[in-house]
Amino acid sequence: MLPLKLLKPEVQKFIKRNENEDISRLILKGSPFPDITIQTLAQQVEARKKAKSKLPSWYNCESVLYPKTLNLEQTSSEKTAAYKSTLVKGENLIDLTGGFGIDSLYFSKKVDQITHCELNTDLSTLAEHNFKHLSSKKNCEFYAGNGIEYLEQSDKEFDWIFIDPSRRSSVKGKVFRLEDCEPDVLNSLSLFLKKSKQILIKTSPLLDLQLGIEQLNYVKEIHIVALENEVKELLWVLTDQNNLNEIPLITINISKKKDQFFEGDFFEEKQLEGTYKKPLQFLYEPNSAILKSGLFLSISNKLPVFKLSKHSHLYTSEEKINFPGRSFKIVETIPFNKKNIKSLQLKKANITTRNFPLTVAQIRKKFSIKDGGHVYLFFTSLENQEKVVLFCRKN
Repeated sequence: MLPLKLLKPEVQKFIKRNENEDISRLILKGSPFPDITIQTLAQQVEARKKAKSKLPSWYNCESVLYPKTLNLEQTSSEKTAAYKSTLVKGENLIDLTGGFGIDSLYFSKKVDQITHCELNTDLSTLAEHNFKHLSSKKNCEFYAGNGIEYLEQSDKEFDWIFIDPSRRSSVKGKVFRLEDCEPDVLNSLSLFLKKSKQILIKTSPLLDLQLGIEQLNYVKEIHIVALENEVKELLWVLTDQNNLNEIPLITINISKKKDQFFEGDFFEEKQLEGTYKKPLQFLYEPNSAILKSGLFLSISNKLPVFKLSKHSHLYTSEEKINFPGRSFKIVETIPFNKKNIKSLQLKKANITTRNFPLTVAQIRKKFSIKDGGHVYLFFTSLENQEKVVLFCRKN
């Protein structure tokens, strides 16, 4: 049942007023409303606090109701949902695991008719309620039940099928392999391909790309989506045709400053040869989406940069370029030894290791260097196996 009493003006005022209150302390105070428990109020307070940055449209809508914190943690952010919606178009789409409805709301902006399926009845009810207040469109049908069973029993075909399998197994806890997620999309692939020619699957960023391609078999392209340099999801676009010769890997790092895009091909990457040079004037570190993609040779093939070594995944150039990652000015290249590092007399520095025998923690302890400051040290190996430290400043 929808807890509409939470929408009373005095209740909403209480929730907003206590947004920054410690939840444990809030619960101890008890509820000022005889018909609403403090636990229910605390859940709304905590969820609204999480929605502030993750779901600003929900946060700014006074009529929104929130689910349990776990459901909110598992849902897409608005920014990743908005990106996902750019991949689809057509007359109809079915979201088999609709959850809190973030993705469905954004799909509804690009597709004429949406079907939102959600096994959890309470969550389905919340999603339907919020959709009415967040969208002027009336193009979403809500079904509280098993999405795959709905698809099996439906006589309709869809332009798109979207599924985001749960990565919390009742037996194994947190999981990421396709066969461990619920539902297991591998068992339903034939059904999906019978009902639609275009399938979009969201998976954990931990899933191995090679394994996913082998298991899903009909992969057309893969989108690797990072938010503020943290990979949040892999998006697998499937069609009813095998793609044996090319699979584009599209990476995006969504950022407050500027979104970063880079694209390569899974099979082409394996055919490329690297071009290596010692450090020049500028140093580049790829963003996390590119690091996940493995497009390390494609970078130096498509951009005017050189790799430092086969396994370092750092790049250099004589002239500054617009690079999809962090950029630095190299002040000095220092051969790695204890005497050289000590001579820098650094009390504080930002340290990164790439293809180096010591960890960041070991380096900090060995040379008594604290985190922070304006100096950036990259401990790495060159193509000739020489160990060096690149003394850099942010570009």
